[in-house]
Amino acid sequence: MQKINPLLDQASKELKRNSSKSLTEAGQSSKSPDLSRDRIAEPDHDYENDRVRDHVDAINQVFAEFEFAYHNQFHKAFAESEALVIAKKYWLSSLERYSPRQIVAAAKKVIQSQEYLPSIAVFTRACDEGTGLFGLPSVRQAYLEACSAPSPKKHYNWSHEAVYYAGKATGWYLLANEPESSALSVFEYHYEQLCRRVVNGEQLTIETPAALSDNIERTLDKEEARARIAKLKKKLGL
Repeated sequence: MQKINPLLDQASKELKRNSSKSLTEAGQSSKSPDLSRDRIAEPDHDYENDRVRDHVDAINQVFAEFEFAYHNQFHKAFAESEALVIAKKYWLSSLERYSPRQIVAAAKKVIQSQEYLPSIAVFTRACDEGTGLFGLPSVRQAYLEACSAPSPKKHYNWSHEAVYYAGKATGWYLLANEPESSALSVFEYHYEQLCRRVVNGEQLTIETPAALSDNIERTLDKEEARARIAKLKKKLGL
């Protein structure tokens, strides 16, 4: 890590120099998002706080990591700072339907699997296929798990909480009795909704029933109840 930090610092300084011109100078409105903000992040940096970092920050981090991973290709593709700003604006508009967390996770996946600077089409596919990066099984795997999970459902060791809630929203009876041709589409709808929530940073938890008390209560019969009342009155001097 000590050897990497100087390289990161140098790359960060170079990227800031290349992106020093504002969008206003490039003919854009002063209200446009500041895509000239650049930072180099180490490849294993965690990107978790979506409430603080927005889509612009995500795009800046993606391009910073691209510069570090594809250094020569990156500077050849974006030799001019204006080209870099335009590319960032285009990627921002193309990826706005994904969460910042999902965008950065997809960048890490692409960097690990692609030798060349990716196109927006390649990157979009990585975003679409990126649910596995968050521990979410595919729709098909989740559906089969929901159909085969034994009762009680809350006690089952689910691969992900989203599978349980998708099954619950679909209806356990429907999953057990309807054919896949009709049940899968219903399950898929609920599961994809839950996947988006997970990718956006929401933590799903399955509430388990409270444990039974060691003291098992039972209803007293009339004679036993009268005896206890009499004993209590005697103790209280009534």
